[in-house]
Amino acid sequence: MTATTDLYDVIARRRDVRAEFTGAPVPDDVLHRVLDAAHRAPSVGMSQPWDFVVVRDPDTRRAFRDHVAHERDTFSASLPPERRSTFDRIKVEGICESSMGVVVTHSQGRGGQHVLGRHAIADAGLYSTVLAIQNLWLAATAEGLGLGWVSFYREPFLQELLGIPQDVRPVAWLCLGTVSHLEAVPDLERHGWRSRRPLADAIHADTWQHKETDHA
Repeated sequence: MTATTDLYDVIARRRDVRAEFTGAPVPDDVLHRVLDAAHRAPSVGMSQPWDFVVVRDPDTRRAFRDHVAHERDTFSASLPPERRSTFDRIKVEGICESSMGVVVTHSQGRGGQHVLGRHAIADAGLYSTVLAIQNLWLAATAEGLGLGWVSFYREPFLQELLGIPQDVRPVAWLCLGTVSHLEAVPDLERHGWRSRRPLADAIHADTWQHKETDHA
């Protein structure tokens, strides 16, 4: 297998992991490689607006898990009965089961007032931080680790929990760790929440073409 096919294989195997964490520790050198891959992401104006908070403390993780459980219940209550039945079968986090949490933050002020390439698109810095997350995710997959992005939380809660400054935005709590396996089919597809959109439906030639799946 060539380096090119290795890359495509990692992309295909990447999963949003919830239930497969074993909790076994991740060696420090492996964690360093994964974080180094994230830190090598491209960033607008070389601003590197990200930071990584590695969370291992059990009490902190339990507090965040309880907050996420409340937000999960809030979302579930907003669903019509048939969607709620499907959603209730889906595990949305592995906060305490994973080896650690990695909270990725975004500092819009990083790089100063004149960030090269951001003058017309203010969110270009945020896009850079998300690219760092993607690098981290693919590197974790290549190392045989699992990663799950938790999005059922309120940003002010996480800021206070971790002592994150008010001008720094927590973009993601990533559950990272050793896994028993990676599922062949994504959880949301396996549980019937949503199917993968065909690539052909996402490709447009020269101008936007309206398609039946635009609002599905």
